[in-house]
Amino acid sequence: MGATGGFPIDLVLFGMIAAFLVLRLRSILGRRTGFERPPMQPPQAAPGIAPGTVIEGRAEPVPAAAPARAVPDPASPLGQTLARMSSIDRSFDPAHFLDGAEKAFRMIVTAFAHGDRVTLRPLLTDETYRSFEQAIAARETAGQQQVSEIRGIESAAIEDAGLRGTVADVTVRFVSDQISLTRDAQGHIVMGTDAVTEITDLWTFERDLGTPDPTWRLVGARSA
Repeated sequence: MGATGGFPIDLVLFGMIAAFLVLRLRSILGRRTGFERPPMQPPQAAPGIAPGTVIEGRAEPVPAAAPARAVPDPASPLGQTLARMSSIDRSFDPAHFLDGAEKAFRMIVTAFAHGDRVTLRPLLTDETYRSFEQAIAARETAGQQQVSEIRGIESAAIEDAGLRGTVADVTVRFVSDQISLTRDAQGHIVMGTDAVTEITDLWTFERDLGTPDPTWRLVGARSA
């Protein structure tokens, strides 16, 4: 290990990398634009691992297209709940929230597959992080490797929302095309498939709108 003046250079490098990751996450999820305050194996099942519909003839990458976005009618009960959130935090906007939610979805799926705890930690609530960390640790102990590749997100829609005082939660339905599989220590596929599969996930994000923290954190994830 190299050192300058008796101080380990490796520690400096790790510190710089950690600082870069924090700044990167803040730049994506910390904007006050709607996804302001921010699975694989969610608390029950990992996003990108659950079975889905295999799409024939789509094993090759295709040009990414902007996902269809569905924002609730403002006059609907769900739309009125979102309007109450905006009355507490005027920077909240459902369309901008979906932009940030999609970025978080991509980051969390990729970080979980890579076992990247540093990236996952600020994006998840404490309980959700513990579930993800346990799944990663079990995978590492077994010598398994998770492969999750998002080929495209077909749609992202606000499915549900709730408000308890100033604590808001928003559930988003993601329909994505993914390659998702788990390999054992010998490289054999033990779960999932190397074919492109359409997967539907329901992810719930939570934030206290009454605090300055702009981060929406993943509180629950399941496959639909």
